Amino acid sequence: MTPLLTIPLLAFATTVVLHFAALHVFPWLGLLDFPERYGLQRRPIPYPTGILAVLTFCAFFAVLQPWTTQNIGLLLGIVLLMVCCFTDDRLFLSPFLRFGIQALVAVVVIAAGVRIGAVTNPLPGVLAPESSIVLSSGWLLAFSVAFTLIWLLFTINALNWFDGIPGQVSTLSVIGFLTIGFLSLSARVDQPALALLSFILAGIALGILIFDFSPPRVLMGDTGAMFFGLMIGVLTIYSGGKVATAFLVLGVPLIDVLFVVVRRLHRGQSPFRGNSTDQHLHHRLLKKGWSPRQVIVLTAGIGALFGITALFLSTGGKVIAGLLLLIVMLGLSWYSGKNGKL
Repeated sequence: MTPLLTIPLLAFATTVVLHFAALHVFPWLGLLDFPERYGLQRRPIPYPTGILAVLTFCAFFAVLQPWTTQNIGLLLGIVLLMVCCFTDDRLFLSPFLRFGIQALVAVVVIAAGVRIGAVTNPLPGVLAPESSIVLSSGWLLAFSVAFTLIWLLFTINALNWFDGIPGQVSTLSVIGFLTIGFLSLSARVDQPALALLSFILAGIALGILIFDFSPPRVLMGDTGAMFFGLMIGVLTIYSGGKVATAFLVLGVPLIDVLFVVVRRLHRGQSPFRGNSTDQHLHHRLLKKGWSPRQVIVLTAGIGALFGITALFLSTGGKVIAGLLLLIVMLGLSWYSGKNGKL
């Protein structure tokens, strides 16, 4: 078997073994969730096991990747985010402090050399078809840095804000990393090393899915959700700035986050603070009588459908697919809203 299969399988097996151990070790350490705070009638379970995903990936990354400035910066950003999220999962940090640390993580990663270096023309006929604009100097460089910062903050938080049903984030992560992996193997990208990292992350997410799919035996918490969000954002940059592809794969949580933020701003509320009347799509569908598994099948199905489609589309085609996805999300938002409201 090739390393593209054996190493991800090893990452999957490592994740599974660590989670079996966590079922016994986390309770002994007192690392359990707080079901009573959310009105849940069950025993506490290990939480946040997302730290196991982070440590597993860092171990594989450190062994497989050269110790370049870029890779060291990425590891530093991952560890900083892990410490922040793990602390927040246990102690509940201020949302403004969390956001500040997330911004610092993004800045560290960008300073190490991870940024979107070019954008592709999405409108053939305006520029030459499929031509690219290199963002390397002057205001174009400033745009590149700003756009990368916003993109990383967006992906970090989108998955976390969509983490309302056990198994939802790990399912979307498996789909996202597999899509990036196969995209990296395509003739357009041709980066087998990047594909390997993507498949390793897919193996880790799949290992978690076995334990956190409803009904869950563990919860990954923000520690896992934000780590997966960061890595999806980073890997799309590594693959040549394939932001459109990632947007199609993660379109449901990304667009849902935009809808929630707009609703909060419309009511004059902070976009960082939620409330019982301002819920994400999965909350609204659950209130409609959907089961957690039905919601996961819906969101995963949409992500898989648009993700697979993105592998074969031109940039212009991805723009059209993105508009179609927006229409789908508007329809779901209307359907799930009270009395048919968005």
